[in-house]
Amino acid sequence: MARDRSLALDYSGQELADLPPQSWTVLRARFDRWFADEAEARGALILPKTSVEKVLVEGGRTVGVVAGGDELRADVVIACDGVLSLTAEQAGLHTPLTSSHYAVGIKEVIALDAQRIEDRFALDGAAGAARLYVGVVTEGLFGGGFLYTNRDSVSLGLVVGLDALGASQALRDVPALLDAFKARPEIAPLLKGGQTAEYAAHLIPEGGLEGLLPFWGEGILVAGDAAGLALNLGVTVRGMEYALASGYYAAQAVMAARKAGDFSASSLAVYGRLLEESFVMKDFRTFREAPRIVANPRFFNTYPELMGDILREIYAVGPGPKERLFPAVRRHLPWSGLWPLLKDLREGAKL
Repeated sequence: MARDRSLALDYSGQELADLPPQSWTVLRARFDRWFADEAEARGALILPKTSVEKVLVEGGRTVGVVAGGDELRADVVIACDGVLSLTAEQAGLHTPLTSSHYAVGIKEVIALDAQRIEDRFALDGAAGAARLYVGVVTEGLFGGGFLYTNRDSVSLGLVVGLDALGASQALRDVPALLDAFKARPEIAPLLKGGQTAEYAAHLIPEGGLEGLLPFWGEGILVAGDAAGLALNLGVTVRGMEYALASGYYAAQAVMAARKAGDFSASSLAVYGRLLEESFVMKDFRTFREAPRIVANPRFFNTYPELMGDILREIYAVGPGPKERLFPAVRRHLPWSGLWPLLKDLREGAKL
């Protein structure tokens, strides 16, 4: 997206419609309530509106937590308390990171009836739409916008790198940036008539492989965002599946430790092995270069404007004869700009 124009790259394929669904949108307010009921039905005790105030560590081993003023002791504590995991930190597993390892995200859920969503996004049945945006939506800073459909709502939001946000002298009000995004002519008609149902903010891990915390320690495991398990590939942003998978493998590790009667770090290390053998760590190692590559500022300021300028030249119809395409492109891409572009393409080939 540039100031007054935008370029869209869409993909759809019948082969996707013929396969089992590969992606889902999840509304946490609904999902968490359902998931809590499922857990309680299997014997879990849910303590809502209760924060962990302290981690109990005895002899270098995590033995429980203090929550609501009460001590809750356990053979294993699994830290799933978000990217700034105080649980992991108090247990001695939190590795100091820099602001470049984080981004702040804000999201608005806008209620719309299902028929409007299907009509506006050209959808049918259970199909959905997911879109990512880069450029002026974040004032050219590292980050981007997102939009995805739910059955009876649309989720719209922005993510801005914490490092870039702190360094910017002009950008301080991220909610105002979201309002400007909603007002864009590419977005506003899609949301017309909708009502805000939810509004939330969230800190997101952006460190990739380098930003991962230790996954286990004496009497403790770390999963989801708390472990840094989110991966931004530029064209897709992944995290929910890593959270679910890490929770599953953490449970497998705890069951194995219980069977062995050993909850030491050496016993719980099976959790790390399970993650390494799964798609989770294979993805992080395959895309180890992704955080560095996608943080290139030219992707967020130079190239959106450049593509807009070039396409405006190509599609403009003037009173005179049409110019050849190459001179039109060269006018906006001088030789001095060609080398950085080639360099960035070469870097992108590492993804």
